[in-house]
Amino acid sequence: MPKKFYGWFIVAAAVCTFGLSTGLPYYNMPFFYDYYAKEYHWSKPDITLGFPLAALFTLWVGPILVHRFPPRTLLLIGSTMTALAFAGFSQMGGSLNTYYALWFVYTIGYIFSGPIPHQVLISQWFKKNRSFAMGITYVGVGFVGSAGAYIVKGITAASDFRTCLLAMGGIVLLVWPIALLVIKNKPSDIGQNADGAAMATADSKAEPLPFSYLTKQVAFWLLVIGSACSIGSIGSVNQHMKFVFEDQGFKDQAARDAAWAAASAAILWSSIAGRLLIGWLADRYPKKYVMTATYFLVAATIPLLLMVRPNDPTSLYLFAILFGFGMGADYMLIPLMAADVFGVNTLARAMAIILPTDTIGQTWFPWVIAKLRQSMGSYDQAMMAVFAMAFIGAVAIALLPKQGGKDEPVNIPGAKHATGD
Repeated sequence: MPKKFYGWFIVAAAVCTFGLSTGLPYYNMPFFYDYYAKEYHWSKPDITLGFPLAALFTLWVGPILVHRFPPRTLLLIGSTMTALAFAGFSQMGGSLNTYYALWFVYTIGYIFSGPIPHQVLISQWFKKNRSFAMGITYVGVGFVGSAGAYIVKGITAASDFRTCLLAMGGIVLLVWPIALLVIKNKPSDIGQNADGAAMATADSKAEPLPFSYLTKQVAFWLLVIGSACSIGSIGSVNQHMKFVFEDQGFKDQAARDAAWAAASAAILWSSIAGRLLIGWLADRYPKKYVMTATYFLVAATIPLLLMVRPNDPTSLYLFAILFGFGMGADYMLIPLMAADVFGVNTLARAMAIILPTDTIGQTWFPWVIAKLRQSMGSYDQAMMAVFAMAFIGAVAIALLPKQGGKDEPVNIPGAKHATGD
């Protein structure tokens, strides 16, 4: 047995692979939306429809396929599909059908190499410090995503947006050497246990709970609804932020690109602080209360977007920093709560349902907001709908049953040792 606990090497590798597979493509795709509108004469609903259509037609991927593969395999498959999708975006021309088909490829890549394999990986390697380790892992999303904001701006300015899309696909493939050389699926693969403990814990030996059990639990559906609503509101802000800036006076392309890059970087850097602090708090206080406070923070910051104006950097950074802090913690807390309630060995199955439904909210609600903006001619009322969605999500999380104490498991009749912490 190796003497040194390998889990922190897993965290370091996951920081890189999560940032490359998820942070870079997801947070920087909206940069290209106004270029698509200008180059191909597509409407806002046309542009924002690709992701929701793909999410709808890939709902089966999570429950049927994801839990059948170990995390490293998922990373290799998913990053390849993401890279292929971005290569396709760079060559698609003005065909909406091709655009939508490429979103299908990207979304499968996102499901395979995005949150699920990283959440399962960290949850297998850590128990006592799981929240903090997860927070560090999510730093990769913020760090690489924020660096990507300047990468896409720089490459596009130096060349064109098509070259930039192709370059992004190539960067994503850096996941391969890291996954192959560093990542181990679980501690037992190298003769270790979670946290480097001398003995394996009961939850690490438990059989996964069946899907039929999960779908009968009120707590599971509250978590599904709460996370989908909150992430739907966050996705709406991320996808429409550049268009909102245009409505609020950022008419010049270069000025709008610069404002978007500054806001996106500030959001993602702030999200790093949010993930680390909230991860630390979630290891010490009931996760339900930490999660509820975070979700209400996300809702409260959304109206601040409508206060951003040209020549007023204070309004831009106030919105970006507060929104980013809440957003960063928001995504990270979902798997932690699922592992807390249903057990680490059931996490892949729980997230195989939660992630697709979150993706539906994350993608279809921005399309609804695009239709509202189109019909109302302004983002004022549309963003209030985003606020309402975030508020509903926070209420759903507040209604989750309270755990008996820090990391105390739920009792599941007939499922000995089946729960998590």
